[in-house]
Amino acid sequence: MPMYEYQCEACGLVFEARQKFSDSPLTRCEACDGPVKKMISQTAFALKGNGWYQQGYSKAAEKPACPSATKSSACSGCPKAANP
Repeated sequence: MPMYEYQCEACGLVFEARQKFSDSPLTRCEACDGPVKKMISQTAFALKGNGWYQQGYSKAAEKPACPSATKSSACSGCPKAANP
């Protein structure tokens, strides 16, 4: 379940709430019962490295599995040669 941040407009308290996608947003502060607004937070999810995009999701990065492989033959010692 995702974690959402809320800030109370009355007391300024910032708190987190774990909610389902189908749950309605919170409307009241847990400390003073004042109105709250949902904050936009930076996500902790990041795609790092060069592998996930360049190895199958990029149409522009159509490189052979092995640098020494050509269309007619592949190197015999390369484990990727068996799965072109």
